Amino acid sequence: MKQTVMLFATGFEEVEALMTVDLLRRGGVDVKLASITGDMTVCGSHSIQVGMDTTLAQVDMKQMDAVLIPGGMPGTRNLGKDDAVCQALIDMNGEGKLVGAICAAPSVLGACGILDGKRATCYPGYEDQLGGGIFVDEMVVADGNVVTSRGLGTSMEFGFKLLELLVSKEKAEEVRESIVFKY
Repeated sequence: MKQTVMLFATGFEEVEALMTVDLLRRGGVDVKLASITGDMTVCGSHSIQVGMDTTLAQVDMKQMDAVLIPGGMPGTRNLGKDDAVCQALIDMNGEGKLVGAICAAPSVLGACGILDGKRATCYPGYEDQLGGGIFVDEMVVADGNVVTSRGLGTSMEFGFKLLELLVSKEKAEEVRESIVFKY
């Protein structure tokens, strides 16, 4: 079973985070919700409290197949100013493991140098914060081991693309059909 960690900071975008976690878990991926602080409950950008499974400090990143970060404000800024978050993203990318970010969060990947020379997308207005990334106006962009997406409205497609890359295209289609999501 594939293992993934999603990193949570105060002010994360609830739907982007939880939609992705839900779809991956439906597809058989073991997803850990990890607070970047010691708090075992993290408050989202719309005042929804979410219980965590663990903290970033407790996660053995070498055991993870992917690391994901949601957008939202001030969640994205909180992720971006945390050195341990950037180091975890850099380490996972360096090992060729899946790194995913949605909404404003690709700006964190840009600041950490992960998008250099890669195609990426983001929330409108953040295109100039992709570092050395090449902006592509698509719902979801996968370039090598890096997957980016535009925002809440693209959360399902982001989750399906991650599921396809972590498990299989067939599993992603199976989950898509089981939730009656047609496109």
